[in-house]
Amino acid sequence: MNPKRVVVIGPESTGKSTLSEALAAELQTLWVPEYARAYLQQRNNSYSEDDMLIMAQGQMQTEDVAAEEANKLLICDTDLNVIKVWAEHKYRRCASWVLEEIARRKYDLYLLTYIDISWEEDPLREHGAQDMRQYFYNIYRDIVQNSGLPWADIRGSHEERVAAALQAIQSLV
Repeated sequence: MNPKRVVVIGPESTGKSTLSEALAAELQTLWVPEYARAYLQQRNNSYSEDDMLIMAQGQMQTEDVAAEEANKLLICDTDLNVIKVWAEHKYRRCASWVLEEIARRKYDLYLLTYIDISWEEDPLREHGAQDMRQYFYNIYRDIVQNSGLPWADIRGSHEERVAAALQAIQSLV
């Protein structure tokens, strides 16, 4: 099966996982959680530049396995662009094979989550200041705008977000 892939992308604590799970339930399909979260939980939030590559590989693998079982759609809570953004922010570079995979992997729609949700403290989150949230939102907005793919800006209450995302997905299918 080769389902259409919808990526939910955006800064930390903007409801990506909540939205991904809700969309998968509504659309009766699978969603791929962010691999980095589970990986970092096992490591007590400690990571190095080499771990970025492991997280990228894990994200790709879990996504590809889920694609085999998904119906016509697969909801992805992030993609490799998140690894790229974090690597470039923290280490000032990103491994070339991650960049090559970003160019190679095919997606069909981006759902960009806005920073209008209150920050939730979490040991795995690093940049809660409003200026940093805006900084990362701008980076992700540039990524989706330059991707050449359809994308939707997702804002508002949970219900408004789900409705906007479903409308964008409906235009895809």
